[in-house]
Amino acid sequence: MAEVVEGAVTRAPEELFVPKPRLVEGVRAYGLIVGMWLRSTMAYRASFLMTAFGNFTATAFDFVTIVLMFGHVDALGGYTLPEIALLYGAAGTAFGLADLLMGSMDRLGRRVRDGTLDTLLVRPVPVLAQVAADRFALRRLGRITQGLLVLGYGLVAADIDWTVAKAAVLPLMVLSGSVIFGAVFVAGGAFQFIAQDASQVQNSFTYGGNTLLQYPPTIFAKDLVRGVTFVVPLAFVNWLPALYVLDRDYPLGLPRWVAFLPPVVAAVCAAGAGLAWRAGLRAYRSTGS
Repeated sequence: MAEVVEGAVTRAPEELFVPKPRLVEGVRAYGLIVGMWLRSTMAYRASFLMTAFGNFTATAFDFVTIVLMFGHVDALGGYTLPEIALLYGAAGTAFGLADLLMGSMDRLGRRVRDGTLDTLLVRPVPVLAQVAADRFALRRLGRITQGLLVLGYGLVAADIDWTVAKAAVLPLMVLSGSVIFGAVFVAGGAFQFIAQDASQVQNSFTYGGNTLLQYPPTIFAKDLVRGVTFVVPLAFVNWLPALYVLDRDYPLGLPRWVAFLPPVVAAVCAAGAGLAWRAGLRAYRSTGS
């Protein structure tokens, strides 16, 4: 029962310890840790601007390579430069968002090896939120900016017959793609509980997957396309929705309505990554003495 003391309402002791949902608690903790790192970053603004510009420039070289390639060919796998720019920009923006929010997951293997993960376990905060927000790198905005610029060029320069459905697919593609990449980051982190030194394996699916999706599926073997469609569903990041926007035939003869499945696939991937994370965390046995 609540008690009134001098006009103020005080809660009974049992009401003060009502547990918050883990998701809400994790998001709040993530925001607080990110805020701490942002304040640290903004204390050296010139350094931040230089590193963000460096990140932008380094990632831009990937697209410069594609542009130079088109100085010698008219099409790559049957796709023009603006069409590949759309694929590149969508994948780069989605991956950039995931890398900004979850990119610190690749440090988990180091924490497992040196035992510093134990310090996170004793804190009354979800471990996933602590690991994901650790050393939050705002400089990664350079990658997102570069991806958005290339995506904008592709949308303007490509020959697209716009409809309401195609316009609706675009934001779903980017947001769902970032969730799918984020799920891959978390699943890769869960694998590091067992492998302990598997950051490069994780990077092959995250950074490597981003590089793969920058090019059209027609230049890859059918078995590889099947793998990134039905096993690790990276094709839903940009290939399937972008091909719908471009009125291109889908690989593997899939129906056109799969362009609207990225949110569903993203939800399934997020749920699966969450289960993998819980299993990995339960399997952790520390480094010993």
